[in-house]
Amino acid sequence: MASLAQGVLPFQYEEERGGRGMTGLAGLGAYLDLIEASGLGRAIERHLSQRSGGQGWTDRQVVTSLLLLNLAGGDCVDDLRVLEADAGLGRLLRRMERRGRRREQARRWRRPRRRSVPSPSAVFRYLEDFHDEQQECSRPQSGAWIARAGEGLLSLRRINAELLAFAQKHTPQATATLDVDATLVASEKREARFCYQSFRAYQPLNVWWAEQELVVHTEFRDGNVPAGFQKLRVLEEALDYLPSGVDRVRLRADAAGYQHDLLAFCDRVHRRFGRIDFAIGCPVEAAFKQAVAQVEPRAWLDLPGSSDQQWAEVCFVPGELARSKTGREYRYLAIREPLRQQVLPGVEEVAEPDCPLVELDQVRYKLRAVVTNLDGAGEAVIAWYRQRCGKSEEVHAVMKEDLAGGQLPSGRLGANAAWWAIMVLALNLHQMMKRMVLGGEWDHRRMKAIRFHLICLPARIVEHARQLRIRLARGHPSLDLLLGARARILHLAACTS
Repeated sequence: MASLAQGVLPFQYEEERGGRGMTGLAGLGAYLDLIEASGLGRAIERHLSQRSGGQGWTDRQVVTSLLLLNLAGGDCVDDLRVLEADAGLGRLLRRMERRGRRREQARRWRRPRRRSVPSPSAVFRYLEDFHDEQQECSRPQSGAWIARAGEGLLSLRRINAELLAFAQKHTPQATATLDVDATLVASEKREARFCYQSFRAYQPLNVWWAEQELVVHTEFRDGNVPAGFQKLRVLEEALDYLPSGVDRVRLRADAAGYQHDLLAFCDRVHRRFGRIDFAIGCPVEAAFKQAVAQVEPRAWLDLPGSSDQQWAEVCFVPGELARSKTGREYRYLAIREPLRQQVLPGVEEVAEPDCPLVELDQVRYKLRAVVTNLDGAGEAVIAWYRQRCGKSEEVHAVMKEDLAGGQLPSGRLGANAAWWAIMVLALNLHQMMKRMVLGGEWDHRRMKAIRFHLICLPARIVEHARQLRIRLARGHPSLDLLLGARARILHLAACTS
């Protein structure tokens, strides 16, 4: 009897009856190697105590499962069902549980454990434990408010700091160029606040270490919190998380970082890093436009690499500093670009907030500004300042699109903050895999390429002579990539111990 057609082409999908040990995520084994070699798993055990009751899943098991979920391409808690259905991955995870702790694991369960990764309901409950309802009761009716990080979130930050220390040990950098930027994460949750773009969202503030290409610090915030709100405090916290060996810090930020207390903090001598060099975007307000209008035409210089942009140093003292006896003087650099298409009458007010305009010598220009305490040529300062733009936006895209940061699991702020912090751990782990393990051309490859060539590999996991073996298809081109990666991870582990 002919079987019913499933589709246009002559093939059918069926369930494999003997699929024990098969996996579609063979490359995750290399990431499990890196988790062990970097000490990330042990750091989770030392710092996190959300599951200290002695029953059920441990902190390490839950966080490791969420790390693998991010790396495999899942974007919500329910996607853990896909990891659980991967029999080979489950076999690998069960084998990775240390023999010395099997009795301890057995005591944590009243009945024999059948699952390899926590169920979505268990993870939902785990994330909810990071939320502090008492703090939520103190939330004001309106205005910006930031919840104080609880012990669980602080523990996740300490774990990330240990990951940074591991990277610093193997690829030391004496300078830390910090790019501080916020990103909007759209959300349909009823509890989410409306952001400045008039949709419900959350707005995490992230600190990116350019030399190591790692996230140093992140603070998860409501969408109605301005990007510049308490930015100095976040910077000070980020400085505390920088590992030893860093003796110089440089700061780049957009106009949300233009705060005189932050500028003054950077310009004085820090107890550990000394004077912090900075280049920060400056709001183009009426007083600054008046100062720009006083610049001599011959003072405008062409920006290298741009056909129509020019820069000039502007003699400008903000009113806040002019009224202060201790006010410092910084350099203000203006960048102008002639409008290719003139603004139509009546729409200037609409264009002005996002595209400040100024008329000089009967020509209308788009105007940007940078404030800095750096010496040297202005075009070099501007070029260094602009290096932050593309990379920070790229990292935010990876967080929200390639990893699971764009799909928040809960309406509770603390649960979402924990989800975001674990995603940052996955991002840093992935960055270390690219830079420290794969290296070469892989350093700049996107996540989809890593998944195609390294993570999402079909294989069969078998046990032979008491050893677990992951068997890829004969002649698969990714086998050499995996073997080379594991060899380098083994070398990192040997150098760490």
